[in-house]
Amino acid sequence: MSTSTARFTLDPAFKVGQVDPRLFGSFVEHLGRCVYTGVFEPGHPAADEDGIRTDVLELVRELGVTAIRYPGGNFVSGYKWEDSVGPVEDRPRRLDLAWRSTETNRFGLSEYIAFLRKIGPQAEPMMALNLGTRGVAEALELQEYANHPAGTALSDLRVSHGDKDPFGIRLWCLGNEMDGPWQTGHKTAQEYGRIAAETARAMRQIDPGVELVACGSSSQAMPTFAAWEATVLEETYDLVDHISLHAYYQPEDGDVDSFLASAVDMESFIENVVATADHIGAKLKSKKKINLSFDEWNVWYISEWHEIENSGARDWAEAPRLLEDNYSVLDAVVFGSLLIALLRHADRVTVACLAQLVNVIAPIMTEPGGPAWRQTTFFPFAQASKHGRGEVLDVRVDSPTYETRKFGETDLLHATAVRAEDGSVTVFAVNRGRTESLPLEVALNGLGLTEVVEHSVLADADPDARNTLDAPDRVAPHAAEGTALKDGVLTAVLEPLSWNVLRLA
Repeated sequence: MSTSTARFTLDPAFKVGQVDPRLFGSFVEHLGRCVYTGVFEPGHPAADEDGIRTDVLELVRELGVTAIRYPGGNFVSGYKWEDSVGPVEDRPRRLDLAWRSTETNRFGLSEYIAFLRKIGPQAEPMMALNLGTRGVAEALELQEYANHPAGTALSDLRVSHGDKDPFGIRLWCLGNEMDGPWQTGHKTAQEYGRIAAETARAMRQIDPGVELVACGSSSQAMPTFAAWEATVLEETYDLVDHISLHAYYQPEDGDVDSFLASAVDMESFIENVVATADHIGAKLKSKKKINLSFDEWNVWYISEWHEIENSGARDWAEAPRLLEDNYSVLDAVVFGSLLIALLRHADRVTVACLAQLVNVIAPIMTEPGGPAWRQTTFFPFAQASKHGRGEVLDVRVDSPTYETRKFGETDLLHATAVRAEDGSVTVFAVNRGRTESLPLEVALNGLGLTEVVEHSVLADADPDARNTLDAPDRVAPHAAEGTALKDGVLTAVLEPLSWNVLRLA
């Protein structure tokens, strides 16, 4: 492993594209404790009059999330939206096949919209439709209930339930992971493409301006990957705006070096979906470009979940503790690298949802009746959402490399840069090297930058350090020393295994 310097050049003439605020979206699914004792816990000391935990609300605002996808996930493929509206005491309890839990429906559609409004105007609904066990008719009914002002049976029903104002849901997912055999109502690409097209066409009859996301592959490793996207888009190309991607990463067989390079897979996934979508566009002789909705991504120790899943231990409990991964500094560095991958493709990735928001593989953790706290992954997301707004500049690194089992020779440096409206620039950089610091030099051409405002680092002598209920502030970003900007060149030293935010003005 070399300690030579990593370099790149920034120039305002070379840019990738504008960051869509929806790139900083998240995801609330009726899974484990994401909703119940996560965002919603009536009777908690911090709960407001609607049962929303205000301590969680404050952290969600600090995190800076925008679009919030709901109500699933796998959960949506058995979801009956009618169960989740109207007087709470009249709502039915149902079996949730996806997570083998019991759903009480105490938190439903109206509560979700109210939660978003409490977060603030930046929080936009992103509603997933059940195309697993349901279809066109139910999608139209939900759209009318949610969005039509008044004067029809379903819109008047919403008004009678206490929601006079329409919910104004613009962004809709046409099902979830329909390529996956685990999905209730799983379909072939041809079957799904047809129902997605018919649903899209009908929804546009109500409102031509809706934005629709077709289901892409639930990972690049799926045997149907790319063929699935091609078939689905042949059916839906002119009817949808986005195709979805889902990806989760964990170390496999203790291979930390490959885990640190997870973004190599994420970037290739994005580029392969773009290529597939553009191929179909060319074939159909369409001038339209399909954008990407990376509406599930995270570090997830999925093998641990499979062990629980296969143990037969789950028993239709209400809001059981599921998927409550506790993230280390190592995980946060990989997580930051995944954010960099999304920003590097901001020209085509226009929606992205961190899965999930609270408790379930989440940046925010809570204890029932107790506190809420930030996981290590909270910090990269909050910093990227705050400082990653504007135009992404083209970053092509000349970096020392290291060898990985999965991806071969890989750059030690992973980086991107975003130029804000006021001309300031933020560089996001990860040093994948586990033991050595990485000197960095950035040539700044024509940007008029003269000072380093901040160089924040997330790193720790113990890469396994975590924030927990007992030590909620064990890990936090700290300021780096010695970072300088002189004669148009930025110089810095990136600590081993670190996430870095360098702000320049």
